[in-house]
Parts: sequence; C-alpha cells; structure tokens
Amino acid sequence: MSTGNTLVYIVRHDLRVSDNPILHHLASTSDHGFTHVLPLFVLLPHQIEVSGFLKEGSQSPFPEAKSKVGRYWRCGPHRAKFIAQSIWNLKENLEKLGSDLTIRIGTYGEVLKSLIDGLRQDGLNVGGVWAIEEEGYEEKRDEKNIEDTCSSLGVDFRKWVDEKYFIDDRDLKLDNPQDLPDVFTTYRKMMEPLREKPRAVLPTPPKDALPKLVEAVKIPSQPSPFEIPSSYDKFEAALFHPVSGVLSGVPPFPEGAKSAHPFRGGEDSAHTRLNYLIKSGSAYSYKSSRNGLLGSDFSTKLSAYLAQGCITARQVHDQLVGYEDGKDDSLAGSQGYGDGEDEGTKAIRFELLWRDYMRLCTRKFKGKLFLRSGFRDDSNNKWKSAKTEEVADGQEQPTDEISKIVQRIFDGTTGMGLIDASQRELLHTGYTSNRARQNVASFLAKHLSIDWRYGAEWYEMLLVDYDVSSNWANWQYVAGVGNDPRGEARIFNPVKQAFDYDKDGEYVRCWVPEVREIEKLEHVFQAWTTPKEDWDRLGLTGLAMAEDPIKKIDFSVEGKPKTSRRPFVRRRGHGRGGSGRASQLPSPKQSTTANENETTADGQQDNQAQQGTIETPRGGFRGGRGYGRGYRGRGYRGPRGGYRGNRGMSSNYGQPPQPPPIQQLAPAEQAL
Repeated sequence: MSTGNTLVYIVRHDLRVSDNPILHHLASTSDHGFTHVLPLFVLLPHQIEVSGFLKEGSQSPFPEAKSKVGRYWRCGPHRAKFIAQSIWNLKENLEKLGSDLTIRIGTYGEVLKSLIDGLRQDGLNVGGVWAIEEEGYEEKRDEKNIEDTCSSLGVDFRKWVDEKYFIDDRDLKLDNPQDLPDVFTTYRKMMEPLREKPRAVLPTPPKDALPKLVEAVKIPSQPSPFEIPSSYDKFEAALFHPVSGVLSGVPPFPEGAKSAHPFRGGEDSAHTRLNYLIKSGSAYSYKSSRNGLLGSDFSTKLSAYLAQGCITARQVHDQLVGYEDGKDDSLAGSQGYGDGEDEGTKAIRFELLWRDYMRLCTRKFKGKLFLRSGFRDDSNNKWKSAKTEEVADGQEQPTDEISKIVQRIFDGTTGMGLIDASQRELLHTGYTSNRARQNVASFLAKHLSIDWRYGAEWYEMLLVDYDVSSNWANWQYVAGVGNDPRGEARIFNPVKQAFDYDKDGEYVRCWVPEVREIEKLEHVFQAWTTPKEDWDRLGLTGLAMAEDPIKKIDFSVEGKPKTSRRPFVRRRGHGRGGSGRASQLPSPKQSTTANENETTADGQQDNQAQQGTIETPRGGFRGGRGYGRGYRGRGYRGPRGGYRGNRGMSSNYGQPPQPPPIQQLAPAEQAL
C-alpha cells in the first residue's frame, strides 16, 4: 500500500535555493499536500553530450549532441564545466536545507517513468511533478514530453512561472505574446520606470522546512548504460571529457593574457560576484566601462549565472536597491552608496530588461528563432553556406571554400585583428566581450554574407554564458533578420571599431601574439598592411593572416592621439571612439607619427548608442593540427576533418557592395 505523497521537482534553469518559487512555496505553506520532495536534474542528451557517463564498454543510445547547421557540440567544454559546478553547488545547498538533488540522464519521459514506477514499487505514491516553465522551442517540446508522461502515469503536472527575470510575467502590460512590440525601445518605454517594476525577492527556505527527503535506497538508480558519479571531480570529468577535443588543437594560452571570466559556476559564486561588483565600484562605473575588452570588471559577468538561474535578475535589482538607498550595511563604503540610482546601476537594469525582451521575443516568434529567415521572415536567401543542400542560387563560391572561411573565422586567422583576438579569447576562455561579439557577428553575416546560424551555433558551443533566447535573437539582430529596425543597414567596421575601443592595440596584441612586435596600429589591426620589407623581421612571412586575409578593408588614419575617447582623427569609420582599458601586456613603442602619411577616408563621426549585444552558438569543433607558431599557411585542420587549409582564397571573396559603416550599436548588451 502506498504511503505519503511525493512531489518530483524537476530543476531546469533554476539552479538555486534562494528566490526559488517552488522551494519557497513548499517551505512556507502547509496545504500543498506533499510529505516528501525529490528534486531532480536531468541531463538531456539532445542538449549536452552525455557519453562521458557511459559504463565501460557501453555505447550511447542517443546521437551526439550536435547542432544542425555546423554540426558543432551543443554544449562545449567551458559551459559544461560551469554547468557541472552549478549543479553540484545546488546539490550542496539543498543538503544544507536537509534535502538533496537526484541527477539522471535521458529524456524527461524516460527518466520520469523509471523514477515513478520504481518509487511506486517501493510503496511511495507520487502525487505531482512540478517544473518552472521556459520559452525555448526545445524547452516547450520537453514540457510536452513531461506532460504526456505524467498523463500516462496518472500524475498531476504543474508548470510554474519563471521568476528569474527582471519583470515578472504577471506584471507585463501584454495580453498575449503577439502584443510584444517588435522594437525594444517601445517595450522599454512601456515598462519604465524600471526601478519600480521587479517583485520582492523570495527568502531561502529554513533548514528542515521542506517536505522530507526520499530515502536514497528507495530512489531507483540510473538505468544502464549510464552511471552517475558520486564525487564532483568525476561528475565534471564526465561532462567535460567528450567535448574537450574542441580545445585539443588550440595553441598555448598567450603569455600574459588573462581570462575575463575566471569564475566558478553556482549560486554561491553568483552572489559573491554581485557583492564584489558593488563593493569594488564596478557597478557604479558600469555604463562607462561596459564596452571594454580586457579584464574581468568591465562588465558584470553575471550573464552565465543568470542563464543557468544561479541568481535572478530581481536579486540583482534588490541588492542594487540596498546599495542605492544606503540600507545594506555590508555595502557601506562602496562608491555611490546611499546616493540613489546612478548611471551605472541604471544601465545594469537596462541590460536586465534587454534579457527579458529577448526571452519574450522567443515566446512571440517561437521556432523562427532558429530559422535562417529570422523573425522578419526574410525569404531573400543571400546567405552563403558550406552545405550543398542550402546553397543559394547566387552563391559563386564552392561550399568547401566557404567551409575554410568559416573555420578560419572561428580559429582566429582571418587577418582582421579584432575578429581574431575575440575568437581566440573565446576558444581559450569561453568568453569574449559584448563589443567583440557584435563585431564578429557583423563580420560573418554582413561583410562575408555567410549564414549567420554558423556563428550562432559556434557561440552556443563555446560561450560559458550561453542563453538560448539572448544568443539566437541577438545573432538575428546583427544579421539583419531579427528585430533591429535598421536591419541590413547596420554594419560594424571592425578596423574602425578596433581603433575606437582598442586604442593602444592591447587587446589584439594580448590574444594574437603574432602581431605583438608590430608598432603601427593599422598594421596590428590588419597585418597585411604591414610593408613587405618588414614581414621577415616581424615574423609575418608565411602567416595566412598576412599573406591571405579573408577580407581587406581600406582604412587608414592620420594625426596624433587626441583623447582617450577619440584617439585619432579619421576620415572614415562613422563612429565615436571608445575608452581603452588598462594594459595587461607591455606593448611595443608606438610611433606618434605613424599615421601622418597614410591615406584616409571620410572623417564623419556618428553617435554610437551605449547599447548592443550578441551572444550565441550551437556546436562542437574538434581542435586541429598545424597551428604552429602563428597559424602558418597550410595544414590546419579544423573540426572533425572539415575546414582544411588556408591558402588560395581571394581577398574579397566576391562580396556584394557594402552598405555604409555602422552608425550605432545594437540596443543592448548580451554579455551583461
């Protein structure tokens, strides 16, 4: 005879015990009807590779977790490690509350049926399955799988509002998803004033306030051919090992470089980071620093924690309010403490609202998030593809050449300094700045007219802070098929952007050591422009980035540095310069007359908005050979046998006429 009433709580992207609506409800009410709770996290084989959990000699019943277009791993090594840390930290925090976390592998339907049947056989009644509702296309499909399984087993399934966002869904001024404005600014004005909108944070349940833990001996074990390790080190290794080949061919970590995202995953680390941001003054200066390229403090680095639900947007807001109002004594002494909302905290709220908006776009447009035609239903197939079945009528370049170009972009051997630095930083660390992400997306989709989904999938694989809505919607935005009102007209000039935001060339030199000895910035940012007589001395001879750049942009500067905001007077580039960051590396001596004899284009300036963003990929790429010193010439092997070689490509790749250089940034930052 069944005894008690057990609730299965499926944990998804809500890896926290604080501000958790399900745990709060179970701990604070007495009429929920459950005597036991079984928190459950399921590693889904279609989203993360699980072959590392196979028993020796076994084969996985699931296909590799790879993306559709580029066939990259869906979750690469950096995020796999971050997720492992976040899951284990949740397990530890639940144990502190007198509960625990059960980890399983499989589809939701398979896992639930195995668990519920096993519990019933042991005399335990399962009266409900609860989960936080999500908006992603696959996530909705997963929810349907849970619902159908529960229905077949006679178990009630309840979906809860996802409360990790800035403004609660129940407080939106939208009657249905289609009412969401297609322009972010319109939505923002609907929601203002932002400081007044978030709901109160829910407290962490007290110890032993949750329903009883199901005894471990009564919980059915993981079915074969998988097994779940009992130690963290083995758990992390099982997630990391299958996708570690992505990094096998990457050159050594550049001397003197530092990761901008050296942070562990988990709820505890998220709150440590938030506390540091305020105490260090980084939150106060966020608006002016957010376009930085080097260091860990130019942006909040909360995006990875927000994506996994280790912390909620309203928790960030709540601590900012305590700082602004001078009511959190632990933050006393922080710059701006007690002075009310400042430009930095206001900008952070703005970015949190942008994340909300990207999620609501997913709710509105659903599966269009992953379509080449985007939210706009752009049927004009102008995209170049490496897949024969997707080649457009006007594509002149063969698919194998497009494959090589795509891989050179991702390897950081294009010859465009800012692009190469960003891609190598991403490979090494799983992170690259918002500014760099936008430039890479624009370079791939706008300058080269390559299917933007290759980039979205690559970023999904490598970004530690990948979020399905933010990544894919922002790639659409920059590619011109999303909800950017300027569409195709917005193009980033990566050379101008490098001059504006890497004014001393520190970022490019940091991650592209092949150009560290080059003195003139225009040569650092495009190695091919270096006079041929200097190539041997500077080690450029034989480097594909110098001898065979993917694209050449005619851009030159003249005059001496003026200010840190606009370091050079230029005749081309449409853009106001950006602030530089403190040096991490010693730089070669700069010549103050380096630009005086250069031919320049137009000197018109633009007004770049202080917003923008990009985040995203789906993937798996398996290292390669032939990197050697400076990624020389031929012999480079990219992902699993594809994208071979670097020579023989034309310098312009038959590009269509380019629209004017970009005028401003996208309306918000993805990498918060």
